[in-house]
Parts: sequence; structure tokens; C-alpha cells
Amino acid sequence: MISVKNLKHRFRTSQGESFEALKGISLKIEPGEFVAIVGHNGSGKSTLAKHFNALLLPDSGSVFVQNMDTREAANLWSIRQKVGMVFQNPDNQLVATTVEEDVAFGPENLGMEPSEIRQVVNESLASVGMSEFKTRAPHLLSGGQKQRVAIAGVLAMRPDVLVLDEPTAMLDPIGRREVMETVVKLNQEIGLTVILITHFMEEAALASRVLVLENGLLALEGTPYDIFAQVETLKALHLDVPPMMELRNLLVAGGLKLPRNILTVEEMVVALCQSF
Repeated sequence: MISVKNLKHRFRTSQGESFEALKGISLKIEPGEFVAIVGHNGSGKSTLAKHFNALLLPDSGSVFVQNMDTREAANLWSIRQKVGMVFQNPDNQLVATTVEEDVAFGPENLGMEPSEIRQVVNESLASVGMSEFKTRAPHLLSGGQKQRVAIAGVLAMRPDVLVLDEPTAMLDPIGRREVMETVVKLNQEIGLTVILITHFMEEAALASRVLVLENGLLALEGTPYDIFAQVETLKALHLDVPPMMELRNLLVAGGLKLPRNILTVEEMVVALCQSF
């Protein structure tokens, strides 16, 4: 779906100085994957995400989306139809006076027929659990509901890949749970390829694969169980581990025998029941 090879990107300041945000990253995203990208602030997560739909272009190296080179201007429109992005602040992506009008905004700009627009709007709102709010004004919604509408607006353009750049960073715990339940559902039930940029390790634990960035480089790659078992390595990279993994390590240090693959509350409950 997405192929990145030796990607480097340099930012230039107004004073003429420059710094290298990405220093040679190579990776592949397969169709239907749910990939989480984590790293401390300044590690290059958002810079990498913006390369996936050509909001940024490589200074060197390459990014291909379904075999389309992001550096080719002729591919730009097609790539941005294939890869939809959702950002931190949903208010920045809500543009209309009602929810259904907002979700229809993208399809209208793509030139879809009115009957098709109605269909994709209804389908997109249903997929994020917001159908009953379609006549509601977006500013009256909670943060989590706004973000789900923003996701629906991207889905209405029928992308093959959904990139979420810290979509829960501005939400309370309830809003975070709503958004993440929606993201997991879209991946598991619809088969949508999902790339999640997050600094919440418990969100990254929901993915099928985790990429850890450090100082513009890919430092670690593997399943959530493989990555979060490396507690000392993650702490050296200034990252937390999911709370249940932290609890598991404390219990093991206290003499309890528990398996390594504990990331969720449910897995902890099962492990504790089996240990007695």
C-alpha cells in the first residue's frame, strides 16, 4: 500500500538555518494493516505522516502510494484520494453548519453525483456511529463526537488508507475511547488500512504493528507485545509503556509468575486468574 525508502526531509527556518527531521527511514505498510507510530516529541512522527499523502515531499529517498511516486505532480490528486488524513484538532476540519453537510463537503468537491453523496454520507456516519447526529450543529458536539465526524468526512471520500495524526491528543478519556473504538472497528470490520500517530502507548497497543521513531530514524519495529516487552529500551527512548505492562513488570518483580504478553486489562485479569 505504502512504500518508503531511505526517506530524508529537512526543514528550513526563516533565519536560513535547517535541521533534518527524517534521516533515512525505510518501511512498508501492507493493505489492511493497523500500524501505530510512536516516539517522543520531535522524533519525526508527524513529518513522516505528512509524507504519506504528499503534504510534504522527500528531500531525498522516495515514498510510493500504490506504486505512485509522491514526487510526481501528476499523481498528487490520486494520492490524496487514496490516503485520507485526520489531525489533532477536529475543529480545524469541520467546515459546515450541520454534521451531514460537513461530511458531504469532501464528496461534493470530488464531483460526486448528489445521489452518491447522500449514500456515502449515510454510510460514513453509520460507520463511525454518528447517524443520529447528522442534523446537529458540529459545535454542539463533544470533542470525541467532533473527531468521529472528522473521520466520517474523510471516509466519505472513500480512501484506501486512513492516517490519524494524534487524533485523541485534545480529547478527554471518554472521547479518546470513542475515537479508538471507531478506529479499531474501521480496521477490523471494513478492512481499512490505518496508520495511527500517537503518544498514548495504550492506543498503540491496539495496533497489529508498532514503529518507534527516535531522532528522525526508525529505532524499533514489531508487534505491540515485542515492542512493549522492551521496557528499559523504551524508557531510554523517553517513552512510557502501557499501564498493564508496567503493572505486569511490578508484579513479576514481586515474585508473581506472569506471561510477557499482557497489554490490556482483560489480559491481566486472565493472567492473574491463571496464576493462582
